[in-house]
Amino acid sequence: MTDHTAISHVFDVDQQTFEADVLQASMTTPILVDFWATWCEPCKVLGPMLEKLASEYNGAFRLGKVDVDSEQELAGMFGIKSIPTVMLVKDGQVLDGFAGALPEGQLREFLSRHLQPLKGSASSDALDEQEVETAEQAINRLQQAIATTPDKAELKLDLALALMRAGQADAAEAELGALPANLATDARAVRLRSELDLAHALQGAPDLVALQQAVAADPADWAARDQLGVRLLLEGDAEGGLEQFLTILQKARDWNDGQAKKRLLAAFATLDDADLVGRSRRRMASMLF
Repeated sequence: MTDHTAISHVFDVDQQTFEADVLQASMTTPILVDFWATWCEPCKVLGPMLEKLASEYNGAFRLGKVDVDSEQELAGMFGIKSIPTVMLVKDGQVLDGFAGALPEGQLREFLSRHLQPLKGSASSDALDEQEVETAEQAINRLQQAIATTPDKAELKLDLALALMRAGQADAAEAELGALPANLATDARAVRLRSELDLAHALQGAPDLVALQQAVAADPADWAARDQLGVRLLLEGDAEGGLEQFLTILQKARDWNDGQAKKRLLAAFATLDDADLVGRSRRRMASMLF
């Protein structure tokens, strides 16, 4: 394995150290896990960029390196099908991830969705000086990049994500459906698919106030409560949305072929709040078993 002892924010991970150095350590500091191999050319491009960013973020996250040739069982536990693959572990759970050697700008965008550089770090200073790219700007940039390099499939996944952030669900779904098989199972693609499933549930649905009134008038109106849960979730009240699905699960678990459980699993795949997801998972499990 590569010796990272001189770099405090980068370390090697193996089967024996994974529990303590990744899962337990992520309860206090997020861990970015890089699955790589010495023969992998894209890994040689991505690895140094990740190490550079770990240094810039100055302790906001740590980078754990897994050599898949040496740690085949550990790679198998995560279902690694291609390398490089990177996963972000926070509060003991995989929060997000991606496959392939992303350009540095997209790496920074990925990190910025989940992490804030510590004050005084190089990335913190850079963020103070730079404007955040809007979803529309990202769409334009990615469309131009795809026109230049149409065979670079990972750009199409990035475009699908940018379209979803811009509220263009149909366009995002079209891009998602056109992804090659190796990217269709990427953690970001799975998350986007869950977001699209939830967005489809609101097609033709009443607004938030009307749904709240319908549930207040008839607490057993499961269809209205289901739509209320989805709307709350997508409008930023994740806890309120999950509560609606949990209520349906508790009172009418078999309603609409067990839809409440399906909604909860889709919601868990889209949320970054590991504590809320963990609490809700435990409540769901107590109702089901």
